[in-house]
Amino acid sequence: MSELLGDNTLVALVGLASGIFLGLAARLGRFCTMGAIEDMLYGGSSLRMRMWILAIGIAVMSTFALSATGMMALERTYYLSIRWMPMASILGGLMFGYGMALAGNCGYGCIARLGGGDIRAFVIVLVMGVSAYVVLYGPLAYLRNWAFLQEDVTTDMPPGIVHFISLHTGLAVAPLGIAIGALITLGALASRELITAPKSIFWASVVGLAITAGWAGSYWVATTGFTAMPVVSHSFSAPVGETLLYFMTASARAPSFAVGSVAGVAAGAFIGSLIKGHFRWEACEDPRELRRQMTGAAIMGAGAVLALGCTVGQGLSAFSVLSFSAPVTFLAIIAGAALGLRQLITGFQPAE
Repeated sequence: MSELLGDNTLVALVGLASGIFLGLAARLGRFCTMGAIEDMLYGGSSLRMRMWILAIGIAVMSTFALSATGMMALERTYYLSIRWMPMASILGGLMFGYGMALAGNCGYGCIARLGGGDIRAFVIVLVMGVSAYVVLYGPLAYLRNWAFLQEDVTTDMPPGIVHFISLHTGLAVAPLGIAIGALITLGALASRELITAPKSIFWASVVGLAITAGWAGSYWVATTGFTAMPVVSHSFSAPVGETLLYFMTASARAPSFAVGSVAGVAAGAFIGSLIKGHFRWEACEDPRELRRQMTGAAIMGAGAVLALGCTVGQGLSAFSVLSFSAPVTFLAIIAGAALGLRQLITGFQPAE
């Protein structure tokens, strides 16, 4: 297969196929980080946040199960091979969450909205992708490298929760990870609101398995192909910038998992919007609203690069390998979003 298609095309197809399921989950299952945070803080419902936690639990269990069978090398993932910088996780997470609140959604959510015909989301995706690349490779890269230089892990222990526990207890990594994933899953299901919503359980499971499919597919290509390939799964910050570059320079640039992933979410969301009959073109009629959304998108892109991921990159993919950065960044994103929502809703006025 790899000889016929080429390794780059094959891994892009892995991203496309698994990304389609993420897009369907967003449109048909209402799987959304921003919506989950809004519901939890202002809507009196924890259903969508529990969906997110359930997706994490399933992704953790299935990813460590892959590791147990030799179909995945956890230490080759980006999140366990780069030195963890706590301040970068906190600052980047706060920036991403605040920008997400201003923009109205995260990168994944905006791509899903774009698949439903929302032109405002298209603008947000463009600005976020460009912003991420400005900080990653552009003029601000020098400042980022000075403050938060990304370095490979130089110790025997990867920056992972399970690896830390394993080092100090002698227990095997894979069974520990599966057990932690099971506990997360049971914690998410310990709610009548979720346990009585089989549709929500189904789509959360789809998301968790889509993350694992990204790991499994990219690892298979990396270990069986002839091209040096990274082991990756879904994220929607810098990969959006990478996708923009590919569409502009495809004749001189090979496709990648990121390109397939972004295209897959858009395609899946488009299919989902047609199934529900919700596809319609939407534009922004208020310049002030568009300015706020573009500002939020720029902050999101920069924050995601500092934090080494977004709501999906850190909140799901990094969580699936139980990296140190995942829970810290995810909590920082929630805190930043809460701050942004409070500014938008109450204007930081003291409670009566």
